[in-house]
Amino acid sequence: MQKALPKRYELLVISISSPLLLGVYEEGRLIETISSELKTSEILLPLIKESLDKYDISRIIYTRGPGSYMAIKLTYIMLKTIEILQGIKCAGCSGFALNGGEPIKAVGNLYFIKEKETIITKKFEQAINVKFTLPQSIQDLELDEESTPEYILPAV
Repeated sequence: MQKALPKRYELLVISISSPLLLGVYEEGRLIETISSELKTSEILLPLIKESLDKYDISRIIYTRGPGSYMAIKLTYIMLKTIEILQGIKCAGCSGFALNGGEPIKAVGNLYFIKEKETIITKKFEQAINVKFTLPQSIQDLELDEESTPEYILPAV
């Protein structure tokens, strides 16, 4: 009798804007969405722990930037700690891959925009309301070779 292969679960974390979004993926397909309006520092670790308790997570992908500097830093530290302690791989992707390439809030009325392969900041007089979404499948999600944060700090 052939033994069934274990299911492969992955977690995708979008912490660079509000609401914080986590997606649980089974074999690359979205099976659960978790959302919170609380601050990343307050809720991310409990949500990740809950997901790790419920699923056998093999990899966690996060938006490594650009976006909220503090959220990126906190997320990376949490995920790197989990990688070291539990052996769960940490990978990064661009925030632009999860918002349709739209501008991402930096500070004040400055936004990060991607022009070809370069990320710059641009001032917008009117606030831009951009939504991040969890894709239905992460099989085609472009992962960065680096998992470290992509800190792009605008000139103030």
